[in-house]
Amino acid sequence: MTEIVPAIDIIEGRCVRLTEGDYNRCSIYDVDPADMVRRCVDHGFTRIHVVDLDGAKASNPHNLKSLEKMAAVGCARIEWGGGIKSEGALNDIFNAGASYAVVGSLAARYPETMSWWIAKYGGDKIVLGADVRGGKIAVNGWLESTELTIEALIGRLPGLRQAICTEISRDGTLSGPDIDLYKRLISACPDVIFTASGGIGNMAHIEELAAIGMPRIIVGKALYEGRISLKELMSVHSRVGEEERTASVMQSRGEDLPNPLNNTNY
Repeated sequence: MTEIVPAIDIIEGRCVRLTEGDYNRCSIYDVDPADMVRRCVDHGFTRIHVVDLDGAKASNPHNLKSLEKMAAVGCARIEWGGGIKSEGALNDIFNAGASYAVVGSLAARYPETMSWWIAKYGGDKIVLGADVRGGKIAVNGWLESTELTIEALIGRLPGLRQAICTEISRDGTLSGPDIDLYKRLISACPDVIFTASGGIGNMAHIEELAAIGMPRIIVGKALYEGRISLKELMSVHSRVGEEERTASVMQSRGEDLPNPLNNTNY
């Protein structure tokens, strides 16, 4: 089953979306982050991906008050990233209510520290944020490039269980995900639960990713711009849940299982 993870990016306490990681190409939306979390939870989505863009740029979390309000929404599990470059910052976001910490720049530059955090806090709480441009990881809010590939970085992080991979050139464009990138990652790192991020513009894009076995998919700008609705995404979850129950019965009878992605009637 593919899990859909709604995304919220924040600048100065407001919901925004960047295009291709460019702070100068920023769309601001008239919705409070906590209200957005509430809408998502009301539709059955409890894991919410949040990026503190101020924090990413300043190398230290900035929107902790917003985090507290979002985390206070019943059943919400906030996956928070942006500026987590010290253990103090890590503890700050956990103390403010985050369920998961997304660590990017520090992991790329100091993998031994990232490995220590994974061992100390657990792979269920520490998530690698691997943002790539042209196959190489970018850091500091996507403002700087490195020569490091995702596979090479994961190889330096024993115990890593979860990773979010964003193709920066697709992010905010609604033009579709980099399917080849995610196919390669799933094949190369079978022990890691990957989340696809960047380029999701319609339900067909989600089906493409689900068809290759993508465990999680982040949906952001397409939600804000009305190209995909929470209701549509919720119906996919309901359909998959029903099919899982059917699959269990069929397996007990020794029958062949249908491919749920063949059904595109939402």
